[in-house]
Amino acid sequence: MSTLLPDSIYWWVGAAVLLFWFVGAYNRLMRLRSAALVAYAAMDAALNRQLDYVQARSTRALVVSGVAKQDVNVESSLLSAVAQMSAMLAVTRLRPLEPSRMASMATALHVMLNAWERMYPGEVLRFDAEGTLSMPATLPGELPELPQASPFAWPEPSAAAEIARGQFNDAVQAYNRAIGQFPALIVAWAFRLRRASPLV
Repeated sequence: MSTLLPDSIYWWVGAAVLLFWFVGAYNRLMRLRSAALVAYAAMDAALNRQLDYVQARSTRALVVSGVAKQDVNVESSLLSAVAQMSAMLAVTRLRPLEPSRMASMATALHVMLNAWERMYPGEVLRFDAEGTLSMPATLPGELPELPQASPFAWPEPSAAAEIARGQFNDAVQAYNRAIGQFPALIVAWAFRLRRASPLV
């Protein structure tokens, strides 16, 4: 037998166990990463429906004449926020698990939602992650009773966006938890798998 290869059966058994463990850990991380990407795709579709709803409503408000409207600055602020959100959705879609992109998209989303709430303060709804109505929209000047991050106040009267956001955040949490566990973190380091960011 070649002197370059160890002839101990224990060495070969140990090497085989290590290889199977490494492949298993890698496959688990890839499954969790794929689950997060699938959850993002569903959330992306729900966010696009919200964006379409806001765009359609804003366009109708500009076309209608002879009726009382909010200040022009508020309307232009909403339209600018819609354009920024649309651009950030396109950018984030390329690498949805990259924290900097998700943070930028979250900022753009908050700006759009805040602009919508200023324009139409009575037309926002909050849903729990299960899809049930969470609470009435807060009126201007009121302090929200829930944490700012969850749930969001959505323009379109649908729970789809909040449900998709909750599923995405859960998938990201599971992926991040797996990456941070030893010894899977060695696999994550070897393949340069980085932590993802939830949408908050």
